[in-house]
Amino acid sequence: MNSQPGLSDNKPIKTISPKQRDFRKNLVAYAFISPWLFGFIAIIVGPMLYSFYLSFTSYDLLSAPRWVGFDNYVRMFTSDPRFWTTLKVTLIFVAIAVPLRLIFALGIAMLMNTGHRGSGFYSLIYYVPSIIGGSVAVAVIWRQIFGREGALNHVLGWFNIEGYNWFAHPDYALSVLILLIIWQFGSPMVIFLAGLRQIPTELYEAAAVDGANRIHCFFKITLPMLTPVIFFNLIFAIINGFLTFTQAFLITAGGPIDRTLLYALYLYQNAFEYFRMGYASALAWVLLLIIGCLTAIVFLSSKKWVYYESEGGKS
Repeated sequence: MNSQPGLSDNKPIKTISPKQRDFRKNLVAYAFISPWLFGFIAIIVGPMLYSFYLSFTSYDLLSAPRWVGFDNYVRMFTSDPRFWTTLKVTLIFVAIAVPLRLIFALGIAMLMNTGHRGSGFYSLIYYVPSIIGGSVAVAVIWRQIFGREGALNHVLGWFNIEGYNWFAHPDYALSVLILLIIWQFGSPMVIFLAGLRQIPTELYEAAAVDGANRIHCFFKITLPMLTPVIFFNLIFAIINGFLTFTQAFLITAGGPIDRTLLYALYLYQNAFEYFRMGYASALAWVLLLIIGCLTAIVFLSSKKWVYYESEGGKS
């Protein structure tokens, strides 16, 4: 008889297969991200699917949705001239504001990259407009600057130049919004600054030995090395440009004569002013399609102009 306890039991040792081990690890991971998954499904996916259903209905928030099929989309493209007006205004707004904002942000980032004392503090100061740019206070200040009795006209008066009520003038109202978007250059500036500091200084030193000046270094070294950052900022700038709402709503309310009626503002008007929630949902899905197409075009074109150092060439 074996005197040692437990040795008389010839029970096989239970082993865990690799698949079971991986399943347990995945189960733990899903448990940790379950709050995010719940929020993603309940707050994003659920409302998106419901809005897709509403885009095929007539819904005024007061009565039950009534199925109308593709009537909202047909109306949008065939009998709603304001849809084409707002789409034109938004495309012009994005086409002008996005490049100017990125160019201005890159220029300021290059100034901040000189390594002078206090550059970090100035970077913080320049970043502040991006944080408060969508606030009511900034909108009020912007109206005061560009109003009939605003600061801009006061300065122009020193030179005997007659000013306008800029945000109420059909030819200049959109420019006021574009200037506000350009002024909010802090976010892309910080990203550009991080990208500039990742460029090896040896490249500039080698270029200087070869006799390259600053212009050559900018186009031959800085821009190619920054193309991934430019690509990132461009994608987000395009998306945010099409989603611009607060500035137009608070400063111009789409006027004068729809010259600043941006797409997101027109969508809001249909949903919460005209109580056409079904039509507004259709507008939202068309906007999603437009942004998706433009983003896909940028991604496809990036193969020809975005340079990744790790790949030794372009993407």
